[in-house]
Amino acid sequence: MKRKKFLKGVVSLLMALMMVLTLNVPGSMVKAAGVSATIKTIYDVPADLTGKTVIMHTNDIHGAISKYAYIASVKQNLQKRGAEVILADAGDFSQGTPYVSTSKGLNAVTMMNAAGYDIVTLGNHEFDFGYYKLVSNLSTAKFKVVCADILDASGNPVFNPNYMYTTKSGVKIGFFGMETPETLTKVNPGLIQGLTFLKKDDLAKCAQAQADTLKAQGADIVICLAHLGVDDESAPDGHRSIDVYAKTKGIDLMLDGHSHTVMTMGPKNEPVQSTGTKVETIGLVFIDNATKKIEDRYLINLEGLQEEVTTAAKSNKMFKEVDNTYGAVFANSDIKLNGDRDPGNRTEETNLGDLITDAMLWSVLRAPGALTVDKDHVISITNGGGIRASIDAGAVSMKDVNTVLPFGNTVAVVYVTGEELLEALEASTYCTPKAIGGFPQVSGIKFTVNTTKSFAQGPAYPGSTYYKPASINRVSIDSINGQPFDKTATYAVVTNNFCAAGGDTYFVFKNASAQFDTGIPLDEAVMDYVKETLGGRITSEAYGSTNGNITIIK
Repeated sequence: MKRKKFLKGVVSLLMALMMVLTLNVPGSMVKAAGVSATIKTIYDVPADLTGKTVIMHTNDIHGAISKYAYIASVKQNLQKRGAEVILADAGDFSQGTPYVSTSKGLNAVTMMNAAGYDIVTLGNHEFDFGYYKLVSNLSTAKFKVVCADILDASGNPVFNPNYMYTTKSGVKIGFFGMETPETLTKVNPGLIQGLTFLKKDDLAKCAQAQADTLKAQGADIVICLAHLGVDDESAPDGHRSIDVYAKTKGIDLMLDGHSHTVMTMGPKNEPVQSTGTKVETIGLVFIDNATKKIEDRYLINLEGLQEEVTTAAKSNKMFKEVDNTYGAVFANSDIKLNGDRDPGNRTEETNLGDLITDAMLWSVLRAPGALTVDKDHVISITNGGGIRASIDAGAVSMKDVNTVLPFGNTVAVVYVTGEELLEALEASTYCTPKAIGGFPQVSGIKFTVNTTKSFAQGPAYPGSTYYKPASINRVSIDSINGQPFDKTATYAVVTNNFCAAGGDTYFVFKNASAQFDTGIPLDEAVMDYVKETLGGRITSEAYGSTNGNITIIK
């Protein structure tokens, strides 16, 4: 944030200082242009909250289980000040670190119970381990789950769409939940079979119906717990929280997740509040019980907070259990391997993307006769959105690799024509240089994306939020394993089972002429490659820079 210096009088100077204290948001936190955020500390919260209800909220905690002790501490702190506190979450709590992924999300629910959550909606990553595993995990939850836009085969919501919370003072707060339809392409399609995720105009219609229902039931305040986000890639079909808000009436506030944005206001002053990721901040919404209206809201950082002892003890126990199994060091790295999101694995080639795809390719080619095409017709592709963390220079453990690749994916192979390969790359870079989860990290292929040319949008892929390219305008393949590219040739693409099933932008892989799953866990393929091919050391010579597989013209 640029600070302007006000030198015309003491009053102006004081106003500027107040803005710096309450509105200064580190640039690394804000992931969307035009949004604003008011961030304070626990010291700025009124000492007496008698006669107030406070909605605390989080989103996209992604396995940062140590932070639940701070969340529990804040809840207890506000209660001691006289407030009735409602603790809410906007999704993506089931995945992100080995501390939750090794239990397939169950540990996250355990920690949320300990912290005292009251109501949540679901994020796309709640489905990473399958719908039925999610239902099993939630059967242990002590909190309400609301989600209105996921339907079963009969067209009925599979979760409770809304919940009316009546405070002790009689304030009726209506909550309803909205899940991103991008779950269709961000989760292995085989894990969500039979579920319908509302999209496009149906998303806003669903939200409007929920707001109307809650108002008809006497809600004083209507809150949408949304896992929609404000990312540009969600804009074309109106899937962002700010798009839904613009098309609806009667929603007083959207508590949002998905894009990891730190915000208290949208670009057009929409009342959308989001806390970032991994508890960068905690959201607070203050309701006056007498007027039954929201009177203030902002985010607080963790400055001055202490852990709540009981919750901290639970997380520490989980740390020990996972570290005992996954903490073993198997390699060393001379350099940092880039797992960043944007700029990073969703926008450009990275050295970590190179390492992973090299390992995937090696894991299949090491078995003679595994493929029906020659070695020079084999490449590997993985979606950049599946790379979730960096690996720092130094010792590398199983836990590090599992944190980078937490989804439990396996290595798969699909056979496509050169023409189909072009389609996959064009669809997966349609908005480059803007970030997209499907951005291809690759090995064995060199290609160019000309971002000065527009994407020719064709029809939507079936059951997807992405579109088939009407023509190949932006991508050209320069070579395959040093050989000329042939549109008519058949190529074996080593990928992950998520992409092979049509996940992200890779619908063309789902319809490949042939494919098979090797059953090799992706994280194990990477670890074996590092141990056996690199001798347990990731050197600067090998991965200090990218391999030059991708050229982006801007």
